[in-house]
Amino acid sequence: MTCTASKQENLEKAVTKVREAALKGAQIVCLQELFTSLYFCDEENYDNFALAEAIPGPSTDALSALAGELGVVIIASLFEKRAMGVYHNTTAVLDADGAYLGKYRKMHIPDDPGFYEKFYFTPGDLGYKVFKTKFATIGVLICWDQWYPEAARITALMGAEILFYPTAIGWATSQDEATNTEQYNAWQTIQRSHSVANGVHVVSVNRAGQEGELKFWGGSFISNPFGRVLYQASHTDEEVYVEELDLDKSDYYRSHWPFLRDRRIDSYQPITKRLIDED
Repeated sequence: MTCTASKQENLEKAVTKVREAALKGAQIVCLQELFTSLYFCDEENYDNFALAEAIPGPSTDALSALAGELGVVIIASLFEKRAMGVYHNTTAVLDADGAYLGKYRKMHIPDDPGFYEKFYFTPGDLGYKVFKTKFATIGVLICWDQWYPEAARITALMGAEILFYPTAIGWATSQDEATNTEQYNAWQTIQRSHSVANGVHVVSVNRAGQEGELKFWGGSFISNPFGRVLYQASHTDEEVYVEELDLDKSDYYRSHWPFLRDRRIDSYQPITKRLIDED
């Protein structure tokens, strides 16, 4: 969805779209990253800290009631005020009866032109998380986490049947088309590789619309446990789309392509180093 400067308008739009998804048969609904506001990380502005809220808090209260009313799971990405001076980029998970199942705090925090997230967000300290919802055991990672196979692997090893990525990523309007295409393809490819390596569905939900000098590239997609794209959304339009996922496909692909069986966990200790330098 596209967003405005009004938190209330964005929340109301999200509620409307969750209802639309439920009418289409959705059981798990994932909202995009930081859906209650514009993507404020395009600048370093202290006033933007006023957008943050407690989790649980007003937005999760409203969405919990909605989840219970509709009988759907809601994945809600929010700007969390943990304490004075400590803020996180956080996703809350609300079960189909409205119960608050917990939250995941974004672990990888970028700092790039137009994405000044280190100014706002303290890196997550809850570790990687899975949530046992009514319909599936799901893992939630957030945007910049998408580029890290370690995050996807650990979340899958914890039992996630689907990896969800609430996202806000786009193109600088000054970029040429070839660069834009290359960037989107890299973004989709790395996430499809998480499907392949871990034998799970990946659902990546991105925002759309132009905000300042950034054109969010939409392109939300779903890949099956061998990386095949089941659906890709428009780069420009708002969409509410429902895809039925056969979770038994994970067992099929993991049996036929047993990457987890053949992992050499005895050899992976060096992965915890920043670089593997020679003495």
